[in-house]
Parts: sequence; C-alpha cells; structure tokens
Amino acid sequence: MPNQAGNLSTTQRTSYSAGGVICRVQEEQLQVALIATYGGKRWGIPKGHVRRGESAEVAAMREVAEETGLQGQVLRHLATIEYWFRAGSARVHKYVDLFLLAYEYGTLTPQVSEVDDARWFPVEEAITLASFRRERDVLMQVQQLWKEQKFV
Repeated sequence: MPNQAGNLSTTQRTSYSAGGVICRVQEEQLQVALIATYGGKRWGIPKGHVRRGESAEVAAMREVAEETGLQGQVLRHLATIEYWFRAGSARVHKYVDLFLLAYEYGTLTPQVSEVDDARWFPVEEAITLASFRRERDVLMQVQQLWKEQKFV
C-alpha cells in the first residue's frame, strides 16, 4: 500500500534463531560441520527459528540435528549475531544465538527441504569456506578456543 510519498510502505519485524558449530576431532584435527544452501553456493553454520517456549540451547541442538543429521551437546554460547534482510515488503531484524556443540552421534544427512549439502571440514577450511563474515568470525573463535582448551 503506497504511503503519502507514493512509496510502498514497509513493515519491520524481529526474528530470533539459534544454531551451532558442531565439532569433532579426527586424527587430532578439529572438524566442524557446515551446511550448503542456495544450490550449494553458500556455506554456513546450521541455524533456525527458536520455537515458542524453547530455549536457545535446545533450538540450536534441534536445528543442527534437523539440518545435518548430527546430534550434539551444547558446550557454551559463542556469540549473538544480528543482521537485516527483506522478506517481501518487510524489513526483518534477525538475531541468532550461536553455540558450540560437541558431536555425540549421527551421520551427515542434509535436510531435504532446506539444505543442499552438509559436510565435515577442518576448522581452517571451514573459515575460508563460510560465506558470511560474522560466521567466519565465530568459526575463528572456535579455532582459538580449540587451541587454548582442546574442548572435545
């Protein structure tokens, strides 16, 4: 609907998601699982909406499991990232809580409806592959934590 200036009116809304960097150690090397979207062109950290009444930690574990087929346990909160995007005529301000998860079990199985691919990568490769700077920053944080604490 046009406003007085003749522009289409836009609404603003807020969206809240959670996700996780799920990690395992193979041959003394830290690996993380990433998902691919947009026809395999974008690689990133699995994440999705927090359901009503659900904690961010539970949502992160659920979203990682849904998008990758991997089950993990939350070790710690890593960061809250935020950004804006458009959904139709709405501007959406999105907040995403990201957690560090220790891999427990499961086989990589990309979620058919939302994910094109899911793979394990050495953390160094994941940092260069991740499509968004904020996610690369979180992966660098995980790499630094690993160097300091060997958490899994």
